[in-house]
Amino acid sequence: MIEPSQIVWPTRKMLNQIGRYVVSFMLIHNDYAWRHHGGPRPTLTALQAMVGSSRRQTAGFVSALKAGRFVTAVADREDGRVKCLQASPALVTEIGRSGRLFVAAMDAVARRDPGRAARLDDPDRLGELVHGAAAHVLRHGTLIAPFTRVLHFASRDCGYPLLTALIGAHYAATVPGAPAALPLKLRGLAERLNVSRAHIGNLLGEAEAAGWIRIADSRLTALDPTLLTEFEDWAAGQMLFYDDLAAAILAEPKPDAATPRYACAS
Repeated sequence: MIEPSQIVWPTRKMLNQIGRYVVSFMLIHNDYAWRHHGGPRPTLTALQAMVGSSRRQTAGFVSALKAGRFVTAVADREDGRVKCLQASPALVTEIGRSGRLFVAAMDAVARRDPGRAARLDDPDRLGELVHGAAAHVLRHGTLIAPFTRVLHFASRDCGYPLLTALIGAHYAATVPGAPAALPLKLRGLAERLNVSRAHIGNLLGEAEAAGWIRIADSRLTALDPTLLTEFEDWAAGQMLFYDDLAAAILAEPKPDAATPRYACAS
């Protein structure tokens, strides 16, 4: 989750905040539901009706996604006045990153070779994974709500990737053979996540004030064990959820991307 983005754009800051993430998540759901599952047109109006942000905030964020070429508005074949929101492969890759990595973790635990995660590198497969996860959320509610501190981090710009870096630093110090920790220097973290040093400092300061972590000389020296347990419970649930979903998706024929139900506006 903390690996540098391959896209020259403030992707992490833009997408790694739960409100904006949910808009992107549901936009992909609507796009794939329309293309492959007989769903309604994936219009801005439809998206605004199903996310928690205001209509104005949602429209503004979708405009930003268009500017970054993460989303294209295309005309419906049957009514050219209706514009459908189509997610780019880059958006699918970024939003599906977490789910794919949870599947990769299950590949490692189950010692699967080849694993399922590699087959999700294809944007159409990964888009189906996002669609399936979002459909579950629409039916049953969000999966993150019970994990209040994970949600706290996820609610802040790049807070969730920062939390994964902290957990990784703990494992590096306590688990033999774990990958080396990313140095917890403000400048390095800020550059990696495309946010300001002040923002990273504020997030770490809040966590220290709450007694969740302690950092000295750019190293994690203490982590609240209840936060670790909460994160591990969250991660274990996500691994099982996404792995089951991936198994079902990979068992089906690949969606036919060559016959979309809409065409680009001229």
